[in-house]
Order: sequence, then C-alpha cells, then structure tokens
Amino acid sequence: MHFSTLVPPGITMIAVAYGLARFSYGLLLPSINSDLGMSSSTSGFISSLFYLAYCLAIVAATVYTTEKGPRGMILAAGASAFVGLFVMASSPNVWLLGLGVLFAGASTGFVSPPYGAAISLWLKVNEQGRANTWINSGTSIGLALSGTGALMLASEWRMTYFIYGIIALIALLWNAKVVPPLPKNPSVQFEKGHFSFRGVEGALPLIICSIVLGISTAAFWTFAVDFISSTNNYGSTGVSLFWVMIGVFGIFGGFSGFLIEKLGLPFAYKWGALVISSASLILAWFPGQWPLAYLAAALFGISYIFITGVLMVWGIRVFINNASLGIGTPFLLLAVGQVAGSAGAGVLIGVSDYMWTFTIYGIAGIIAVLLGPKEIKKAKRNRVMRQSM
Repeated sequence: MHFSTLVPPGITMIAVAYGLARFSYGLLLPSINSDLGMSSSTSGFISSLFYLAYCLAIVAATVYTTEKGPRGMILAAGASAFVGLFVMASSPNVWLLGLGVLFAGASTGFVSPPYGAAISLWLKVNEQGRANTWINSGTSIGLALSGTGALMLASEWRMTYFIYGIIALIALLWNAKVVPPLPKNPSVQFEKGHFSFRGVEGALPLIICSIVLGISTAAFWTFAVDFISSTNNYGSTGVSLFWVMIGVFGIFGGFSGFLIEKLGLPFAYKWGALVISSASLILAWFPGQWPLAYLAAALFGISYIFITGVLMVWGIRVFINNASLGIGTPFLLLAVGQVAGSAGAGVLIGVSDYMWTFTIYGIAGIIAVLLGPKEIKKAKRNRVMRQSM
C-alpha cells in the first residue's frame, strides 16, 4: 500500500476521534453549561466519561486488533464518533449528553491501537516512523479545526456537533474504502503476550508517570476555556482562538522522536512534563491577560502531543517483546489519570476556584517531572530502535 493511500484517512480519523469527538467538549463547555444548566462538578463528571470510555475501548481494541487485525477497530472508531457526536448534538438533558460522551470517548480508544498495526502491516519499514508521526498529528489538526468551527458558529454548540458528526461519517466511509481486511498470511505477526507488569524492568515508573501526567492535564482539557471565559475578558472569537492555539502548536509536538534520539529519553520526558505543568501554572495566575493565556495554550498544545510521543517510546522500550502493550499501557494509564483528574477538578472548582485548581494540577505536573525514566542500556535501546524502524 502507498504511504499517501493510508496516511491521509488515518490523519482524518484521528482528527475526528480526538480533536472533534473528544477534546472539543472543553471548548464548547461554556455554551453547554448555559443550555443544560450543569454545575462544575457535573461538567467534570461528564468529562470523566470520555476518559472512562477510552480506557475500556483501548483494552478491547488492543485485544481485537491482535486477533483480527486493524480494520474492524478503525471502522468501530468512526462509527462510535459518528453516533456520539449526533447524540450529543441532539441531547435535551445531561443524561443523553453523557451517553453521547461515552460513544465519542470510546472512538479514541478504538482508534489508538489499530493504526500502529495497520502501518506495520501495509507500509514499508522506512516509511513507518514518518507515517506514525503524521497520523499522530491528527489530534492537533482536529483541535485546530474544532477551534475554527467554533469561530464560525460561535455559541451554536449543537450545530457544531452536528457538523462534526458529518465529518465523522466522511472519515468512516473513507477508511472503509482504504483499509483492507487482515490477509491470511500477514507479513507481521502480532504477539499476544500477557497483560502483566510483573517482572518487567521499568514498568512501575512508567505506570506512575502516566497516571500522574493524566491527572495533571485533565483540568486544562476540560476547564481551560471555562476558566478564561469566567474572566469576561474574552469574546467568543478570543475563546476560540485560545483553542486554535492548542491545536496549531500541538503539531510541533511531533519532534519528540528527534529530541529523544539527540538528547535521550530522560531529558525529553522531563522537558515535556515541565512545560506541560508550566502551562497550567501560567493560566492559573494570568487567565485574564490574553498574551499569557495564549502562551499557556501554545505550551500546553506542543507539550501534550510531545509527552504522549515520549510515553509511547518509553512504553515500547519497557515492553520490548510486546510493542502493542508498550503503546497501549501508557495511553491507557494516562486516561485513567484523566478520569480521576477531570472529576476531581470539577469538585475542586466547586469548593474553591479555578485559580487554585489549576495551581494544584500544575504542581502535579511538576511531581511527574521528578519521577521520569532512566536511560535504557545501549544494547537494549538499539534492539528497540531496529524493531520500531
């Protein structure tokens, strides 16, 4: 299969699942709150359903992809995003909104493992790294698109979700045409392995860091737009531009692989975790000053995409004999942290305020900086790099 055949629909599906179906909730939250009368704690709980659905879906997708190949889960991701977006667009109350959120959140879990498998199956070895980088950038492209959509549609969140649903349907049909079934004798055999961390060197730090980073980023994803809106210093255009900044600068987070190669995994991890915690702290103390708020958005966008790339490389190096587990583990545990972090942020905002909540979550990111990886042995590292090429 040609690079240009698989990668564009992959970028589109990732953009739909992550940028439109999942993370756009934070951008549209002020309007949703106004229409449905949700409190901060309810908003945080609804947001946590995205991550809960993701956790369940990524486990199912990893198992299914190993057994049946990537096509089924890629199509499930598109269908789940389509259904979730339309249910959210038409939801008259919090209960149906939550149902739509479950479908939309599941789409991100369904889509994460199978594209790595698809790239391994159908692209040349020397194209696989570039393909993964491009497809991963779909998250940032989706964020930029969701911000641009909000600029045009202002507070019409239902219409926004409806249009996103149409885009999801297009992505589903495109991938259905492009992604083939698993051949009888595939060129790549997926190792099933066992979902176990026992006796795996370096697994515990990876687990802890993934969860802590998930907690520390949850408040920004869910409540950053609500936070700056509460200052009354931004119109609808200013709020949407804040979100566009996250997406546009997130595209630059794709250089994580380059930095890991040049300066090592520990340095790359610490750099990413420090920047992502700085974003929450800057926003905590300067939400009404747009140059600093937009700086926080830019830092968060670039560092979030960057740190997820670092966690993926770290996971592959830890689970050297099971790359799918190495990718799935940090992504799953990042979402576990976001489940708790999102719900907790809603409660904290309700009992205190945005400033102290974002400060606490920024400090959590600093804690994650101190818990990072150590460089693996050179022989082991070379073996991993040969496998990932």
